[in-house]
Amino acid sequence: MSDSAKLSRMALESGAIRLSPEKPFTWASGYKMPIYNDNRLLLGKEEYRSFISQIFVKYSKTSIEKLDVIAGTATAGIPHATTLADRLKKPLIYVRAVAKTHGMGNQIEGQLTEGQNVLLIEDLISTGGSAINAVNAIRKSGGIVEHCLCIFSYGFSDTQRRFDEINCNYHSILTFPDLLQEAQSMQILSNEQIESLHIWHQDPFKWAGRKGF
Repeated sequence: MSDSAKLSRMALESGAIRLSPEKPFTWASGYKMPIYNDNRLLLGKEEYRSFISQIFVKYSKTSIEKLDVIAGTATAGIPHATTLADRLKKPLIYVRAVAKTHGMGNQIEGQLTEGQNVLLIEDLISTGGSAINAVNAIRKSGGIVEHCLCIFSYGFSDTQRRFDEINCNYHSILTFPDLLQEAQSMQILSNEQIESLHIWHQDPFKWAGRKGF
């Protein structure tokens, strides 16, 4: 079984990813979507955390030429960045959404030296906003960040465009097409539901209106 198939099963069985074309979820943006992702549920088992870090290690060793520091996005990226940093024996930092308004006013916590190569870890990439914000913060502080890894991504075309614009590669262990393929293999969805999810993925932000939700 492939890495993506194993992670799909973990996510679906733990409830970290839920699929519901008939009763869509309301995202924080207000859009109604037939999928919901909460990767915090993958923190509950050591085997899940270990598996995710193993894949991150594999990717970092084969795709990244020089790596000095692991960075996690606050808060969901921090635990996975921590596990990865421990495995690779690298320094760890994390990046807040905004700088603190007290103390030292830091947006980046931990030691980052100008010119260091940083790998950013995020749990989920949807539109890419939080990860791109973190990339910009790291670069503003003198770090070099060209790669972002995440557990799951919806694979929106506009997200890829945004990462291309800032010259940063992003890679997801699990993509939506991989997830759907495994869900179909597990026979947890009907053919009609699978088709509805395919249609959603082609134009996700207009899907609910066309369905009458």
